[in-house]
Formats: sequence, structure tokens, C-alpha cells
Amino acid sequence: MNAPLLAAPAADSGLEWGALWLTLELAAITTALLLLVGTPIAWWLARTRARVKPIIEALVALPLVLPPTVLGFYFLLLANPDAPLGRFWLEVTGDTLTFSFAGLVVASIVYSAPFMIQPLQTAFASIGRGPLEAATMLRASPLDAFFTVALPHAARGYLTATVLTFAHTVGEFGVVLMIGGNIPGETRVISIALYEAVETLDYASAHAMAALLLVFSFVVLAIVYTADRRFARRVANP
Repeated sequence: MNAPLLAAPAADSGLEWGALWLTLELAAITTALLLLVGTPIAWWLARTRARVKPIIEALVALPLVLPPTVLGFYFLLLANPDAPLGRFWLEVTGDTLTFSFAGLVVASIVYSAPFMIQPLQTAFASIGRGPLEAATMLRASPLDAFFTVALPHAARGYLTATVLTFAHTVGEFGVVLMIGGNIPGETRVISIALYEAVETLDYASAHAMAALLLVFSFVVLAIVYTADRRFARRVANP
């Protein structure tokens, strides 16, 4: 996973298609992996009464308040080939975790985790215990109850979590810059390309990329609010 999975379209304008394609790939992989990892974490947080729950919730929310450079700095320390994590990755894959596409994915998972886990936790908590207890009385296994009761009820939360996680990953800058640098075709995402265009006074390219991100962000938020409104109407008028 140290190189992108798909080839980028050929560039034919001021917009860096390679960086855009890499960004979309990073966002898609990060979102998919966070769906797998974030679902059990959110489910546990919504159901547990353990004393460590506030600590876990604080850890999940930490990327929301930490400057991206702080997160990127400590990830660099942990992923360095001389550190245990970086050494383990090097021994298993033969590649370094820093300044690689794989490193961007791992860092993006950590950085975007709150945008996946918190909406899912809220959705799971809103289900209540009644529907799940009813499923148990009907002899449904915990796994059956989760897939037949919890998931349908949490569809609204899944939509919000998926869209926000994808959009947040697309807009990452500080973390990916510190961890991945600016390697074309491997770690050069569109936010890095935009920053470099501004630094080199290439305002035409910067405008193209900035406008694209602006429109994308607006569309994402419009989708979330529209879907939220429709779900609310469906609940109010079943």
C-alpha cells in the first residue's frame, strides 16, 4: 500500500489531475477502513458504561483540537524506522511508513477518526435498548440483532459519517505534509499541490484547485443537510 492503487488520468489543464486522483484514492481508502474500524468502536462507546469510556472518547476526539502539525510530528516519531512501529512496518513490508502512501493512509485514519466514530456513536445511542432487547427476546444473536436492528436504525449516522470522513480527508493539509512530504504520484495530494502553486505564484492553478475544493465542500455539506432533513421527515411521517 506504499503506492496508489490506480493510475491517474493524464493532466491537460492547470488542475493537477494526478494530485486530485491521489487525494480521492486516499479519501476512499481511509473512509472504507474507518468504516470497518470505527463501527465496533462506536458501537462499544454507545453501549458501554465502563469507567474508561470518557478516556476513550477523549482519545477519539483529540484530533479535533490538536493542531495537525502536532499530530504529524508525533506520527513521524512513531513511524520512524528507528521506532518500534516504523521498524515493525519496515520488517513486514520492506518499505518505510514515513513519506509513503501507506503512511498517509494510517495518519488519515487517526486524523479523520472523530468524523466517523462520533456520528456513529450518536446514531447507535439513539436506538435505545428496547429494539435490541426485543430482538434478543426473539432469539436473535447479538450479531443478527446488530445487522437487522442497529444498522438500519443507524443509516442516517452512517451517511453523515461516511460523507464527512471522505470530505475531511480530501481537505487534509498539515498532517499529510509532515508525514508524506510532497512526492509526486505517491504523497502529493491536492492540498499540497495548491499550497505549492501559491508559493510559486502560479495563481491560475491555485485558483482552479481552490475553486474545486470549495465547490466540493459545499456539495458535501448540501448532501449531508439534505439527507438529514429527509431522514427527519421519514421518521416524523413513517
